[in-house]
Amino acid sequence: MIVSAQKPWEEILGYLEGENSIFLLGCNGCAQASGSGGPEQVAEMKEKLEGVGKKVSGTMVIDFLCQKALVKSRLRPRMEQVAAADSILVMTCGLGVQAVAASVAKVCHPACDTVNMGGSRGEWKGDERCYECGECLLEYTGGICPLTACTKSLTNGACGGASNGKCELAPEKDCGWELIYERLKRNNQLDKLRRFIPPKSWDKMAPDPKVRATARWALENSG
Repeated sequence: MIVSAQKPWEEILGYLEGENSIFLLGCNGCAQASGSGGPEQVAEMKEKLEGVGKKVSGTMVIDFLCQKALVKSRLRPRMEQVAAADSILVMTCGLGVQAVAASVAKVCHPACDTVNMGGSRGEWKGDERCYECGECLLEYTGGICPLTACTKSLTNGACGGASNGKCELAPEKDCGWELIYERLKRNNQLDKLRRFIPPKSWDKMAPDPKVRATARWALENSG
């Protein structure tokens, strides 16, 4: 299971600055178990957003947001609501946010950070990967994780070594930052490339000692 926790309310509101209408998307899988993006949390978020004058064009909770085919099929009947929104607020882990951003041509904001539990749960049969860094940067990179899409895990733009859109270290791999550039361009968000992302606090990638003492941590890391 991938554990997530909601970002601070002020941070979420900052993401939504200048936007009037939001579509809320939750996950019935890991996010529900984490108490960060299940039906109850989506309903609470709707109430909070409306309380500050935002319009919620629609809400949906999908079984597993990390499955792109499922996201596309479940959202198809709600595309009018999605189209009416300025953006989608995605209440799940980094994998789910990336999958939704890849599935819908819409700005997607992450409402949660992925909590590191040790091991390597941030993998799926899709292309998306999550390092469980505890400080999600997907807001600034078009829903593509720079830590996993970029072979060098650069957080402030390309290194300059890419050739024909491919990584200089792994020529078979697309340059992660070129993918980010194209996504931001599609979403009319190229201005986000001007934002400097401060050095990450890598200690957030280490499981909290309190977490390590729980039965959940023991189960996740057994074997």
